[in-house]
Amino acid sequence: MKKLVTGATGFMGSAIVRELLKDGEEVKVLARKTSDTRNINGLDVEIAYGDIREGDSVKKALKGCDTLYYTAAFFAHWVPDKKLPYEVNVEGTKTSMKAALDAGVQKVVYTSTNNTMGAHGPVPADESAEFNHWKSGDHYSISKYLAEVEARKFVPMGLPVVIVNPTLVIGVRDIKPTPSGQMIIDIATGQMPGYIEGGTNIIDVEDVARGHILAAKKGRVGERYLFGNQNMTVSGYFNLIAEIAGVKPPRIKIPYHLAVATGYLFELGAFITKRPPVVTASEVRIGKLQEWYDCSKAVNELGLPQTPIRQSIGKALDWFIGNGYIKKK
Repeated sequence: MKKLVTGATGFMGSAIVRELLKDGEEVKVLARKTSDTRNINGLDVEIAYGDIREGDSVKKALKGCDTLYYTAAFFAHWVPDKKLPYEVNVEGTKTSMKAALDAGVQKVVYTSTNNTMGAHGPVPADESAEFNHWKSGDHYSISKYLAEVEARKFVPMGLPVVIVNPTLVIGVRDIKPTPSGQMIIDIATGQMPGYIEGGTNIIDVEDVARGHILAAKKGRVGERYLFGNQNMTVSGYFNLIAEIAGVKPPRIKIPYHLAVATGYLFELGAFITKRPPVVTASEVRIGKLQEWYDCSKAVNELGLPQTPIRQSIGKALDWFIGNGYIKKK
C-alpha cells in the first residue's frame, strides 16, 4: 500500500519522500494547489490536493495508504496573524488525526519538534523533559506543543501514533530556506556580525528522513523520539560553519537584553516591510537557553543515523552555492 506524506513539498517532508522512493515504496503526497512543488518535481509520486485543516481532503488522500507521515506545519517564529500557527499546527493536527483514525491507517509518524520539550541545559534533556517555553512568546513553539498534546490524545482512541522530535535540521534542498538554513547562509555571506551564546543540537535532514521511516517500522506507539545528533555551543557551531565556508565567524557577543530589544525592533520593522525579521525577541529568549538533548533513545531503538555535522554543513553549503543562495567568490 502507499505511504502518504503531508508537508511533502517542504524541506523535511520532501527528504522523507525521497527516502521512501529509494526503498521502492509507492508514495502519495498531500499538497495545496498554491504549494511550491520544486522539491518534488520530477519524482514518481501521486499528488492529492487538499489541506490538513480539511478533514475530507485528508481522508480522501489516505485512501489506499497504510502509513501517514505527518510533517505539515506552520514553521516560522514571526507572522503578522498570531492565530495562524494555532490554526495550522493545532487545528490541523486535530483534523488530520481524526481523518487518519477514521481511515484506519496502520501507523502515523507525527513530526513534532524539540521545542515541545523545552530547553534545560547544560545537562542534555531526554524525551521526559517538560515544555518550558510558555513565557517565551514564541507562537511556533507553543502551537507545536499544543499540537503534540492533541496528537497524543488519539493514541488511547486506537490511532497508532509515533511522535518524532527533530532538533535543528540542516542539509540539502532547503528551498525556503528554513531558519536553520538561513543561519548558514547569513554566516557564509557575512550577514551575521554577532551572536548570543547558548546551546543547540544539530542533525542532517537526510538522517531525519531515514529516522521517520525507521519510526514507522520500529517505533513504539505512544512514544516520542528525539531526532538529533551533536550538541554544540552557538559560538562553536557558528565557528564551524565559518571555517567550512572559508569566512570569518561572527565575533560580537551581543548582551542578552540588548538582543531582546533588537528583536522587538526587527519585529516592528517587519510589520512595516511585511518581510520576516532577521530575528525575533522570542527567538532570542529561546536561543539564550541551552537546547542540548540526549538522543540515544532514537539511536538505540530505531537506529537513527548520525552523519558527522561537519559533513552536513558542507553538503548544505554546496547546495546553497549551487542553487544561487550564496554567491561564489
